Amino acid sequence: MKRILVTDYTWKSTDIEAQVVAEAGAQLIEARSGEESELLELVKEADAILTCFAQVPASVIRAGAKLQVIGRYGIGVDNIDVSVATERGIPVTNVPAYCLDEVAEHAMALLLACARNICRYTRAVRAGEWSLSAGAPMYRVSGRTLGILGFGKIGQTLAAKAVAFGLQVIAHDPFVSQDVAGGLGVELVDLDAILTRADFLSIHLPLSAETRGLVDAGRLRQMKSTSVVINTARGPIIDQDALTRALEDGWIAGAGLDVFEEERLPAGHPLLSLPNVVTTPHVAFYSEESLIDLRTLAARNVAMVLAGRRPAWIVNPAVLNLPRWAHLE
Repeated sequence: MKRILVTDYTWKSTDIEAQVVAEAGAQLIEARSGEESELLELVKEADAILTCFAQVPASVIRAGAKLQVIGRYGIGVDNIDVSVATERGIPVTNVPAYCLDEVAEHAMALLLACARNICRYTRAVRAGEWSLSAGAPMYRVSGRTLGILGFGKIGQTLAAKAVAFGLQVIAHDPFVSQDVAGGLGVELVDLDAILTRADFLSIHLPLSAETRGLVDAGRLRQMKSTSVVINTARGPIIDQDALTRALEDGWIAGAGLDVFEEERLPAGHPLLSLPNVVTTPHVAFYSEESLIDLRTLAARNVAMVLAGRRPAWIVNPAVLNLPRWAHLE
């Protein structure tokens, strides 16, 4: 029986995945800690890996002599050394077509919470202050400009929702055509323009060498002092120290953050106490429905490879041209 190493997960059990892979004659092996030392031992007997947030570095991939496929629970694959997997002819799969509504809704929720100062008013009311001034000044959302940095499936879903709130939407994405953007009533602009024009900047980029630290001190200084940054993508896309300074010194007005440079901010970090920041713990992808989709589709990708079939989504498709994969249907 084929064995699939599950490095980590954030839900109660892997029963859905177990049922999916059983149809391909496979069973799951669950890691306890997801630490590299543990994975190095468990991967020796694994035909596949399913990973959520745990790092799957080169050392683990090279230790998996039987590895046929690495699957990600999610869209981004920055926690997997894809270059080494490709070097070894191992397909890496992901699930790009899930949680579109969830992430777009979460971005809108963070935007509205910042714009309407929901958290400030909540803290004030709980402290016994029943006053308009606790959250003043506030400005109308309708008629303001939302800039979407990264206009893929999630960015496009957000644009459709934002228009319903009366927002003017602009976007920056060199890989999206004006025809696609125009069909959604969105203007494509360059990076400088989106920074200087946006009242709300929502980030929907993958994390890569090119996007790491993209929103740095210089780019934050280009923004309006009344603008708000929303990040539901990956924390390291923003220079976190620069963002903290921008919020403390008033370069920008606020931030709504679901992701950070560290997956869990250390206690006492200023982003946890600044009154102009709304934070959530990397949950933008979550709904009960999206988790079912994610678990089913991620497991199915891996099971398909083990059963000799092409997966629905593959990050490094060139590996399928290798002779070892000629049998895939």
